[in-house]
Amino acid sequence: MTGRAILVKKKQSSLALKILLCVFWLTAIILPLVRMLSTMASVDIRAVISARKFSRALRQSMIVSCSATVISVSLAGLLSWAVARTNIRHKTIMNTLLTVPMLIPSISHGMGLVIILGANGWLSRLLGLESGIYGFWGIVTGSVMYSFPVAYLMLYDVLRYEDGTPYEAAEVMGLSVKDKFFAITLPYLRKPLISVIFATFTMIITDYGVPLMVGGKYMTLPVMMYQDVIGMLDFGKGSVIGMILLVPALIACVLDMANRDKGNASFVGKPYGIRENRGRDRLAQLLCILVILLIFLPIGSFAVLGFVNKYPIDMTFSIGNIAQAINMGAMEYLRNSLVIAAAVAFLGTALAVLNAYMTARDKTKLSYVLHLMSITSLAVPGLVLGLSYVMFFKSTPIYGTIAILFLVNSMHFFSSPYLMAYNTFGKINENLEDVGSALGIGRWKVIRDVLLPQSTGTILEMMGYFFVNCMMTISAVSFLANVNNKPLALMITQFEGQMQLECAAFVSLVILVVNVVMKYAVFLAKKEISKRI
Repeated sequence: MTGRAILVKKKQSSLALKILLCVFWLTAIILPLVRMLSTMASVDIRAVISARKFSRALRQSMIVSCSATVISVSLAGLLSWAVARTNIRHKTIMNTLLTVPMLIPSISHGMGLVIILGANGWLSRLLGLESGIYGFWGIVTGSVMYSFPVAYLMLYDVLRYEDGTPYEAAEVMGLSVKDKFFAITLPYLRKPLISVIFATFTMIITDYGVPLMVGGKYMTLPVMMYQDVIGMLDFGKGSVIGMILLVPALIACVLDMANRDKGNASFVGKPYGIRENRGRDRLAQLLCILVILLIFLPIGSFAVLGFVNKYPIDMTFSIGNIAQAINMGAMEYLRNSLVIAAAVAFLGTALAVLNAYMTARDKTKLSYVLHLMSITSLAVPGLVLGLSYVMFFKSTPIYGTIAILFLVNSMHFFSSPYLMAYNTFGKINENLEDVGSALGIGRWKVIRDVLLPQSTGTILEMMGYFFVNCMMTISAVSFLANVNNKPLALMITQFEGQMQLECAAFVSLVILVVNVVMKYAVFLAKKEISKRI
């Protein structure tokens, strides 16, 4: 076979694979969303939107989401500055502890607040507060706890890789700290900050875990959607709410795409130089310690709650709640969660790597279409994706099986790991395949022997991301799971509904421990790989 024939065959195989992947994305994301939106044709949308309950929930969702976003992004900005731009001690430990809230479901944060500041919370009783934290401030507080670690990591990553050369030039010119901030730092942060704000806002406005736990009578759209679909099986009304929840997520996705493409062109000439300033460092250290204490206060509270007899009546040590949770199937549901998380970690990562290779290393017009399909899930909240799967897959063989949970979790969390691989592959020498072809080395050998070894750290992070999020998600799977394949995280909502907070606390603690172990395993694996290199 001639070289030209071999090249034509390779192009044909690549084209066939890309078409196959596009068909998969049509089936897994696009068509379910179209099916969900099509159900609105039989719904009086004007009546739904004009209803007093809906308008109140929409208004309250916007108010609480905007308030929590401002606080969350501001706190994340302060913390990212404290870690990235000062000489505080134990930066790695601080960085790790500040991201612990990402390892438990949002509903667990709400539960922690109930234990501390609920009607019978230990701090409420200590301070003589009768009403508790339910309502607006409860949702805002829980949403900040749930969302700020994501905003912090995004801003910290931006600050850590900022080029220090302009600051050195500003120093020579005699610019003050204030002038440097407005002339250099603020313009540099403007575009990433827009993405951070919309990403944080989207997380908060589409979450129903915190409002379900501490919202009280303060209704939000996700809670309304959850109650209408789960409680009243009103899929049409759920679709209308789902369409509205798609809007902020879609805006966030578009902004992220626009800023990401321009941001990747930046070049770090020299790391930012941190000057000695003991007063500043002490203030930053104090800020980090204070936030970490506030983070672990609710986590420590529900950790204690899992081992007491009956809160707040009988606070004696007991393992009765653990036994009760186990009797109600906690071990079986934990096994389901581990199976789902492990399967999605391997299969989702494999799919993300394949997708990223076809879009980043084999660029054609179809590659761009595939790239857009691959990041579609960024704009789809878990509740909306779960509802669309109910409608689209209801009459298929996978509906009601654990396979549909594999699929929905893979799609729900796909975009971020895919972008990790896409960015990593894009930074590796683009001529590798051409050189390999000239030397008679096949493409898959280049992938196996060169690309994958250079991307091992990224692949491990992708697997960890899939695993951790699958362990704690309740949104995408809440409409799809049944008693046979139910993940452990859904037991939290079950126990919460039965007012068994002690059992719910134990389940939250188990999820936290599993996720911490997973993150530590990824850390050790990456450390071992770096030693070999």
